[in-house]
Amino acid sequence: MELSGATVAVTGAGSGIGAALVRAVASGGAGAVALLDIDEDGAQRTADDVRSTHPDLALLVRRCDVSSADDVAGAIDDVEEALGPIALWCSNAGILRIGGVELPFDHWEQSWQVNVAAHVHAARVLVPRMLARGGGHLLHTASAAGLLSQIGSGPYSTTKHAAVGFAEWLAITYGEAGLGVSVLCPQAVDTAMTAGIDGGGVAGVDGMLSADDVAAVAVAGVLEGRFLILPHPEVTTYVQRKAADHDRWIGGMQRLQARFLGGAG
Repeated sequence: MELSGATVAVTGAGSGIGAALVRAVASGGAGAVALLDIDEDGAQRTADDVRSTHPDLALLVRRCDVSSADDVAGAIDDVEEALGPIALWCSNAGILRIGGVELPFDHWEQSWQVNVAAHVHAARVLVPRMLARGGGHLLHTASAAGLLSQIGSGPYSTTKHAAVGFAEWLAITYGEAGLGVSVLCPQAVDTAMTAGIDGGGVAGVDGMLSADDVAAVAVAGVLEGRFLILPHPEVTTYVQRKAADHDRWIGGMQRLQARFLGGAG
């Protein structure tokens, strides 16, 4: 896709990768950017920061709860009415719950709503519109956990796998009709999600990247039309090892878990 002059919308724009994506598309020549977040004050702070370096860029700040289908649909309508057709939707909001089968089911449900259903809510509105307009692009922030696993978090691992699967389905189903789909799968990123975790924990075994570095890789991948965007290149090797011998890979992950968590659970 072409970023120059395009209208871009970013969820989770108040901090972390979302805020960095706003900065990256602004620097890349986007014509207008919508900043969507359940934390509207955070999104406004991002907008103020971007406006200081891009004073002529059209910006819209709106509170959006991505777990609500009505809120997502309303946000899309508001953005397109104010800024024009959305060419790039960055579905970036996410949540991490530590734990597994012992967690209350509402924790699992919340993870599902934010990490998976949010992508579905946006696609249900945007895919028909983008196809009718001749094209558009969806960027879904998932995680390397969606290709591998997340030691220490059952809900995160499960929902991020689902997020990757949904992005794959969209690309297979609508790619030839003109829809671009990319899925961003980093390991540890220096954001609020990893704050207080020494070195990013198990996800930081290959180093922790800044949100701005991840956003730069993400935007470059979108412009190149790549589906799978891996800011940590080591993930490619891990995925290949998993596919080559799944049992051996699980054994390696069990040893990694023992290293970080001291064993099962």
